[in-house]
Amino acid sequence: MRVASEKLVADFRYGDMSASDFPTLAWRKAMNDAALGRPPKLSYGDPCGSIRLRSALQGYLWRARSIRCEVGEIVVVNGSQQGLDLCARLLLDEGDGFAIEEPCYPMARSVFEMTGAIAAPVEVDAEGIRADLLADVGARLAYVTPSHQFPLGSVMSMGRRQQLLGWAKEKRAYIVEDDYDSEYRFDMNPIPPLRALGGASNVIYIGTVSKTLSPLLRIGYVVVPRELQEVFAHAKRLTDRHAPSLEQEALATLLETRVYESHVRKARRQNARRRAALLDALQAEFRDLVRVEGAEAGLHVVVWFHDTPPAMAASFIEKAASLGVGIYSISPHYFDQTLDFDQTLDRSCLGLVMGYASLTESQIHRGLKLLRRAYEEATGSGDVS
Repeated sequence: MRVASEKLVADFRYGDMSASDFPTLAWRKAMNDAALGRPPKLSYGDPCGSIRLRSALQGYLWRARSIRCEVGEIVVVNGSQQGLDLCARLLLDEGDGFAIEEPCYPMARSVFEMTGAIAAPVEVDAEGIRADLLADVGARLAYVTPSHQFPLGSVMSMGRRQQLLGWAKEKRAYIVEDDYDSEYRFDMNPIPPLRALGGASNVIYIGTVSKTLSPLLRIGYVVVPRELQEVFAHAKRLTDRHAPSLEQEALATLLETRVYESHVRKARRQNARRRAALLDALQAEFRDLVRVEGAEAGLHVVVWFHDTPPAMAASFIEKAASLGVGIYSISPHYFDQTLDFDQTLDRSCLGLVMGYASLTESQIHRGLKLLRRAYEEATGSGDVS
């Protein structure tokens, strides 16, 4: 749950974005043009999204992610969560198994479990999900975050991707690929998504603009296999008819004019500076007491506190909040929330998921100074420097 951000000096909650990064002028112009260009008759639109936006997304996915797809394979959804919900409703029945990363994105796990399906947690290592462990898992679906595993941040290797695709083909299972913040890569070259690789006919690709523009827009998209187009379209119609039309047209304008890609490049540079500030501040304040994981991509890192047990998380979080810092334990991302595990250290220790995309560099530095104080008070460790 969210701590009241307005009362905090620095809130390291993942998923929040800086309002100053939003391309206000370009978006306002695109929205005005969409409103002025409205058709003479107001009516319901295509449940899969406007043809114009889907055509623009088709071009963008090829340029940015090497994904070849037909316009008809793209379904515009109200954020990635609705995309996950559609996958759950259409692909899982009560009692079915689904494979999911351990640790994982809890809202994906929850939406799949709401169908009555049974989760099969699969260990994650430095190369992503352990695809070799899937052989004995009876699953109709596997949910993965290969571009930046959530929350640990590992990037799935090419060999592991091919292994996962081979499993899905052999078992006639679907892979739901959540590419939630693939636009942010810092210390690595991009690896093509599963949907762009050969033999990916059973991959359902989910993308969103929540991490590039704003989570307030609630615009995402799902690229579905050809044989699922009709059933996804019908389900989308039953769910909400279609996503808001003006926002779809505005986003289409930004994609067609490449303003969106220019904005993404700018946002990547800004978040690279925030990331550098966070890494520098963690080193300055905690030195060898912490290990940082998953910093090569995405908009968050995991910080492991070597000599601090997971049981200390509640008191640490409470103390930090009292000093004006919002921090969030990694525990809720595990099936067994008492077993937070740093594989490099080969032992359990307290882990924090720290997002930084909504903060200024000065807020990050100030927040880490206060966090050091909270750590000292919560653990009774004295000066950590």
